[in-house]
Amino acid sequence: MSYFKKVRVRIAPSPTGDPHVGTAYVALFNYVFAKKHGGEFLLRIEDTDQVRAKASSEAMIMKSLRWLGIEWDEGPDKGGPSGPYRQSERTAIYREHTELLLKSGHAYRCFCTSERIDGVRAKQREAGVTTAYDRHCRELPAGEVDASLNKNIHHVVRLKMPMSGSTSFMDEIRGKVEIENSRMDDQVLLKSDGYPTYHLANVVDDHLMKISHVIRAEEWINSTPKHVVLYDAFGWEKPKFAHLPLLRNADKSKISKRKNPVALTYYQRAGILPESLMNFLANMGWSFGNDIEFFTVAEMMDKFDFKNIHLGGPVFDTVKLTWMNQHYMHKLTEDQFVDYVRNEIFSTDYLRALKPFVLERMSRFEQFTDNNAFFFNGALNYTGVEIIPKGKIAADIMGMLNGLVEKLDDLYDWDHERLKAVVEAYKDEIGWKPKDIFMTLRLVLTGRKDSPPLFETMGLIGREMARFRIRDCAQKISQGIEIKDQIKNN
Repeated sequence: MSYFKKVRVRIAPSPTGDPHVGTAYVALFNYVFAKKHGGEFLLRIEDTDQVRAKASSEAMIMKSLRWLGIEWDEGPDKGGPSGPYRQSERTAIYREHTELLLKSGHAYRCFCTSERIDGVRAKQREAGVTTAYDRHCRELPAGEVDASLNKNIHHVVRLKMPMSGSTSFMDEIRGKVEIENSRMDDQVLLKSDGYPTYHLANVVDDHLMKISHVIRAEEWINSTPKHVVLYDAFGWEKPKFAHLPLLRNADKSKISKRKNPVALTYYQRAGILPESLMNFLANMGWSFGNDIEFFTVAEMMDKFDFKNIHLGGPVFDTVKLTWMNQHYMHKLTEDQFVDYVRNEIFSTDYLRALKPFVLERMSRFEQFTDNNAFFFNGALNYTGVEIIPKGKIAADIMGMLNGLVEKLDDLYDWDHERLKAVVEAYKDEIGWKPKDIFMTLRLVLTGRKDSPPLFETMGLIGREMARFRIRDCAQKISQGIEIKDQIKNN
């Protein structure tokens, strides 16, 4: 009799940054599959990276998924029979299961220092072979292990992977996947701080939460054999696996914030309707059939089958997303249109926040839209705007902007005082004059020299749009450099 009594699926995002469109993409397919089969959809937060995990990021993930209309049956905010649903609250469970693996001989304690492992890898690179742990501690005598434990020597726990042959599994989309065991090292399961790695926590949680189908991105295919070995080591029935094709940029590289906005919060701020984004993501690698592109989530549930997923690498084409969004905008009733503009663009709270800054630059209300358009726009047109200050070249500005936006990515409390502190510190780090960095940033964010105070303006534009404009401007400068280089080379 199967361990799994019903369809149960999950998504398990890490709260270490902005809610990603890839999370929404995987969530959509899990949600649709569960509801089609009368199953349950779980939200689990993988926050074992305590250095990078943020409560604000977790809150944004939940808010963004709900904005899209994706609701979970069990999760950190709802509870459920398989909780807790944050991995940081399950560490005792992982340690208990690690002890089971040690006792059964499927895992071992590794006392190697990071310096020793770095040295091993350096020699492997010199020899031109794949870098991997050399299994130095795999067969340590029990007495030596006990002696190291008595001395409280820091250590990790590693999985004993098979050293020959191959490990295979059936993928619901790809068929049989087989990987040579020689390509995989003895994966760390429990870190020296007592927290699990992804591999241990993933398998233990999926089993205890009775996850019947693991539907995730294809980047986890190479990790799946390790998970298969873990399931076998515990003596557990394995779930079914399905690895979705990765979202790609137009050049087929993995989608990234450096080439396209990837934060769900950006698309909400940019005025993309949730229905259009869901429809767009549904078309990423999956075919409704009969060349139909516009359909609802309910209609997708009715038609959904893994057989209709294509592995060509779906392109996250923002031009097409905008086209689809226009289709949904035209379907809005008059009341829906007015409500959206009032609530999302000219909201009462936003206008109140703008008042003390915009009135200084107005003498008649007819000036409101012209003087303050940058508070509501998306990408800006920099034609005729001299962004590059005297003494600098385009590459300097591009490097400065790319470096600054990386700093701003880590800032979640988006208020003018913290923004000023970050930019000031970055200015000192790169050794720029205040006027060069502050005026450049003002032009990048507003497209004009005359605007309210820089950091208050930056705060009001908002985290999503401010970072987008910085990256967008850097990209436009980069394209300009590439064009000039092409002309020079020809």
